[in-house]
Amino acid sequence: MKYTKEAADFLVYCIEMYKNKYSLSGKETQALFEQTGADIYILDSFKALHTTGVEYTLQDIYDFIQERKKQTD
Repeated sequence: MKYTKEAADFLVYCIEMYKNKYSLSGKETQALFEQTGADIYILDSFKALHTTGVEYTLQDIYDFIQERKKQTD
């Protein structure tokens, strides 16, 4: 699927905000997002997520990642 530049920019923004909130490096955050599919989730949910506040968005991403981790344990 092809994503817009705005969606890609939003993904970068989410990576930056998430790494800062959870004290991760950029590489750690990128790897976490790729391993759990959070990167694709963010891109696919761009239209809804970018209209919410930062805290809601980060909580939504955190919840998504935790759910994916449960599925793989």
